[in-house]
Amino acid sequence: MKQTKWNDNWKFWHEKDSFALVWNIPDFAREIRLPHDAMIEEPANPNSRNQGNTGYRDGDVYTYVKHLYVSKEDANQRFILKLEGVYNNALVYVNQQPAGKSMLGYSTFYVELNPFLKFGEDNEIRIQVRAGAMTNSRWYSGAGIYRDVYLITSGPVHMLPEGVHLRTEEADEEYGVISINTKIKNHLSRYQEVRICQEILDEAGDLVARNQNRITLFEGEERGLDQRITIPNPKLWSAESPYLYTCVTRIYGEELLDEDVTTFGIRTLSLDAKRGLRVNGKEVKLRGACIHHDSGLLGAATYEDAQFRQIAKLKEAGFNAVRMSHHPMAPAMLRACDSLGMYVMDELCDMWNRCKSDYDYGLFFAEWWEKDVEDMVRKDYNHPSVIMYSVGNEIPEIGSNQGAKMCHEICKRIKSLDPTRYTLASMNGVFIAGDSIDQIVADVVAGMAARGEDVSNVNHFMSIMDNHMDEIVTHPIMSDRLEKASAATDIAGYNYMTGRYEFDGKEYPNRVIVGSETYPPEIGRNWPLVKKYPYLIGDFTWTGWDYIGEAGIGIPAYNFGEGGFGAVYPCQLAYCGDIDITGFRRPMSYYKEIVYGLRKEPYIAVQNPYHYGEHLIKTPWIYSDAISSWSYKGMEGKPVVVEVYASGTEVELFRNGVSLGRKPSGDEVRCLVEYETTYEPGELTAVVYDQEEEIASYTITTVAEETSLVVAQESTYNCNPVKANGQVDLVYVTIAMQDALGVVDTDCNEKISISVEGAKLLGFGTGNPKPMYNYNDTTTELYNGRAQAILEVTDASKAQVTVTAESGKSASILLR
Repeated sequence: MKQTKWNDNWKFWHEKDSFALVWNIPDFAREIRLPHDAMIEEPANPNSRNQGNTGYRDGDVYTYVKHLYVSKEDANQRFILKLEGVYNNALVYVNQQPAGKSMLGYSTFYVELNPFLKFGEDNEIRIQVRAGAMTNSRWYSGAGIYRDVYLITSGPVHMLPEGVHLRTEEADEEYGVISINTKIKNHLSRYQEVRICQEILDEAGDLVARNQNRITLFEGEERGLDQRITIPNPKLWSAESPYLYTCVTRIYGEELLDEDVTTFGIRTLSLDAKRGLRVNGKEVKLRGACIHHDSGLLGAATYEDAQFRQIAKLKEAGFNAVRMSHHPMAPAMLRACDSLGMYVMDELCDMWNRCKSDYDYGLFFAEWWEKDVEDMVRKDYNHPSVIMYSVGNEIPEIGSNQGAKMCHEICKRIKSLDPTRYTLASMNGVFIAGDSIDQIVADVVAGMAARGEDVSNVNHFMSIMDNHMDEIVTHPIMSDRLEKASAATDIAGYNYMTGRYEFDGKEYPNRVIVGSETYPPEIGRNWPLVKKYPYLIGDFTWTGWDYIGEAGIGIPAYNFGEGGFGAVYPCQLAYCGDIDITGFRRPMSYYKEIVYGLRKEPYIAVQNPYHYGEHLIKTPWIYSDAISSWSYKGMEGKPVVVEVYASGTEVELFRNGVSLGRKPSGDEVRCLVEYETTYEPGELTAVVYDQEEEIASYTITTVAEETSLVVAQESTYNCNPVKANGQVDLVYVTIAMQDALGVVDTDCNEKISISVEGAKLLGFGTGNPKPMYNYNDTTTELYNGRAQAILEVTDASKAQVTVTAESGKSASILLR
């Protein structure tokens, strides 16, 4: 099948009259190119109906129209529209006739066009996106056709879209045995004899295996052909060695009838409680990051370059796995994970039959779950990066009788489509406890009183949650409900239930567990347990990458409303990511890298001295308000707290060459040490020791008085060897106020403006969780001295970016 990217020349407008009797294209419609996020175009609004859920942005009803001319000579051809993601409630019309729909908003779905086409004429393809019912999401969803669209064409005898499924039956150094199922359809009114030829090519394009068969397809028949190919001396796929092969499938009659090109990896999976998760026979511990789907300043628009950049940066930070939460992953990101080497937990949805927002997928789940499961599995099948499916996130009814049955049905359906991957549900104990939580808390309080503990303040539910979560999640009621909930899954996915890790190892010796969602500061507790117990296969932090929406859950605050659970406008980001929305690594990222054992050098972060001694309002998703800076104007001689993250056995901190003392480091203190000192400009150096042997050191310095605005182009992160035609090439530009040695002035939050020539500005902003400018503005404010621009080059001969600060400082760069 010929697959052509169909992103250009769409007409777009906000629909004003859903009951219009005449479907025309209004004069105010504008021409756009996909992918397109209509929600990000509008600035955040304090009166948003979605409020902080989506970063104070609302959806609407949108219409997209494009025309397709089909000649009379093509009457025997097949035409299919492939939509990789439309949020949400997408209705597809062809020549004003309903042709297809999808409600979830994250599913890749197909629409057959032939029954509605007029041959020898223009045909109108109209897609209505009904994203105006709010609230419908707990995070920033974006709205519109935010992923790629393809037009698929073929002859009357063809393979089905994503109809070639490759599975590794067994593999070692000598041979890899690959099972191939090819689904073929004959639309002719007569039988057709065909020959199916399949060739396996290595990364150099050389032929390594070949197979062919001849079959007869009868009138209107759809058939799945199973074949087996043996590949000598295979190179196995893993996160450390992501080797990809290509399968070229051709169908011949008297001539070539159809062709498909599919990339895949050869790898095996196994799982048990005694040896854990094994990839190609080797134990793997998942250093995981939960991520949402937005692309920072681009909103939800899914560009190939953005996906590759994100996965590359997550991998550089020490992660080897991502959990796409809480919906199916974009095909572009799957390609990035395959190519760069990143294990994937893909997830079906955030709710089943109980809504979490007024108008969310829970309204449609009963009618749509099976179709969405099929779409997810079909999309993922040939991607070696995908190793497990989560059937749902924090489903409140999953511990009930009907909920456990629903879990069984979903898992059974997944296994019928793909028996090679593992299933789990990402379960939160408090959600599962439901109406029994009062009894559980009462029992915990009674236990505290019996031990003689002070229970005078236990009426505050959050204090119980913060300080006695281990007792809550190991309560017998919780255990009973978790038994029901996890009966149908291969893995028990635990959200914020570290207290069950060792408990379950004793009570349920055959249970395999993954920390499917965990608090970032808890990695120092969690990771030693992951390393110690084979049945505990990994940890997925919330989150690896910051995102728009769920505003404030990670924003440190000193007054109510500025952050935390009570955050209000202008808070727009969650701000709990190890990496901010621009791709800049925050301190927690380095902390994890040290805890994982992947970084020898210590790392220094400094708590904000401007708020020293004030009560920090925070949630469990953050440790403090620290950033890696030693530049605080006007704070000379004032007290400050320095955080040092270090492995080894001891760490020593030096301020301007004077030792502030040695302290224990490493696992004994969960790799985190604090020093209380006073601020003196100059430098801070941390030295880590293993016993008396110096391992490594790390220094931060005060920014010089003389600074300038510096603009630089990032190196490209796109490693996709089969980049599709029509793909937009993104250019990322970093902007910083820094001194001659490259030290950034983190105190500088100056207003800056950007002008562009020979390029299109797609996004401009910072990692500030409270931005005052929209990401499509040409003005923003530096945040901790930094900003970012994302562009598409339109004229390489004169592509240039100029950034000017309010102070008059300016810098330009020619884009390569």
